[in-house]
Amino acid sequence: MSSFNVNAARAQRTEALGRNWSFSLDDDTFEMPSELSRRTARALRELDDNDIDGLLRLLLGEQQFDRFDRHDVSMQDVAAILEAYGKATGLGLGEG
Repeated sequence: MSSFNVNAARAQRTEALGRNWSFSLDDDTFEMPSELSRRTARALRELDDNDIDGLLRLLLGEQQFDRFDRHDVSMQDVAAILEAYGKATGLGLGEG
């Protein structure tokens, strides 16, 4: 019986999706991981359901979040970003 090779499966997913998913806003480009670590998933679970800034801070990291926070972004913009991210990566975040 053959065994499942996690590294090979991860490499295949990374090749298909890339390491990061990106989006543009005005003249800035931001990247979020195409896969979440268990540590990040645990931190996401600990967030309040309405903590949009906490969610974005975890996904973007501190430096990108600070840059993102300088933009005038609506909740509809954030919802559109999270929806596109979910479709591209298979990760459902910020869904009601």
